[in-house]
Amino acid sequence: MRVITNQPYLLEGVPAVWPGVRRPPVERVRLYQPVAEWTYSHHPHLAHFQGRFYAIWSNGRVDEDAPGQRVLLCSARDFRRWSAPRVLAAPAVGPDGQERVLTAGGFHQHKGTLVAYFCDYGPRKEGTRLLAVTTTDGEQWAPPRDLGLAVCPNHGPQRTRSGRLILTGHTTFPYTDDPSGLTGWKLSGIYPAQFAGRADDPATFRTVAEQQGWPVALCEGSFYQTAEGVLRLLLRSTGPGFRYRLWVTESHDDGVTWSSPVETAFSDADAKFHFGRLPDGRFYYVGCPVAGDRTPLVLSLSHDGVCFDRHFILGEGHYPMQRPGRYKGGEYGYPHTVIHDGFLYVIISRQKEGVEVLRTPLAEL
Repeated sequence: MRVITNQPYLLEGVPAVWPGVRRPPVERVRLYQPVAEWTYSHHPHLAHFQGRFYAIWSNGRVDEDAPGQRVLLCSARDFRRWSAPRVLAAPAVGPDGQERVLTAGGFHQHKGTLVAYFCDYGPRKEGTRLLAVTTTDGEQWAPPRDLGLAVCPNHGPQRTRSGRLILTGHTTFPYTDDPSGLTGWKLSGIYPAQFAGRADDPATFRTVAEQQGWPVALCEGSFYQTAEGVLRLLLRSTGPGFRYRLWVTESHDDGVTWSSPVETAFSDADAKFHFGRLPDGRFYYVGCPVAGDRTPLVLSLSHDGVCFDRHFILGEGHYPMQRPGRYKGGEYGYPHTVIHDGFLYVIISRQKEGVEVLRTPLAEL
């Protein structure tokens, strides 16, 4: 496996902004900024469906992943004028009398149906399950259905060249050949055999790392497929052994099995990211590769999916947090991208409080 790199620029051993980095024109619109209530927002996802953009994100009263966390939805026809957010999914109350926790998990669409996914678990991450709701018009949504997966997805299902769908969780990467993305899911990943079928949520990936003997915990993957058909899945590294680097695992059989993960030379600030391909075939990354408070937000491009050597800053402004909460922070959090009509769109959380969508013309890249 060739060493994947974004050719980091290091100052005193940590990644910094590259000299001469480009700054393309960027438009931005804010979808949500709380005033006094429901002041936590994170895990945003974006889709374009039947002429409208749709956005979902996790929304909590004060703290990250606390009881009562719900999923909000809003939409827009022209990028600039978005509907007022409304509740797409509200948590149930568990047998212990406490509200459960919902985490937005992304979108998928097939033959006129839009699917929105969200993870549902208890206050101690117990009872993890993946749920989905569907719509054919963006207004009326069917009741939640349990997909039979104890997985919290990082992004919605992504198609491979064969048409197979793969969900990237933390260490579990389920796949299905059902194009609807609603049935037939099979388990795969980088967990030890004895962990097959166990929950893959914001807590258990650390236990997997301990069992596997990795120097860091690995989580929140995103993948792309190379010209040779290899699935290359990059992973966030976190924990005491963190060295500002992404890790990578590969699949040569369309997601049925994955190689043992190894460290790359691709810099990272211990944050989530998203990979994809531009219409001209180039590979792209959007994330926070520079040390600091998840800023700036960077787009990096590659012709071969190995060396990402063209860098563009998409965001570097400050968002003043209005209401502090547990684990809140980060200027540009958890990006997800969509390409539509000559633009690259990026949805992000700001300080885990506000939600914004950015776009830049592909012609500028």
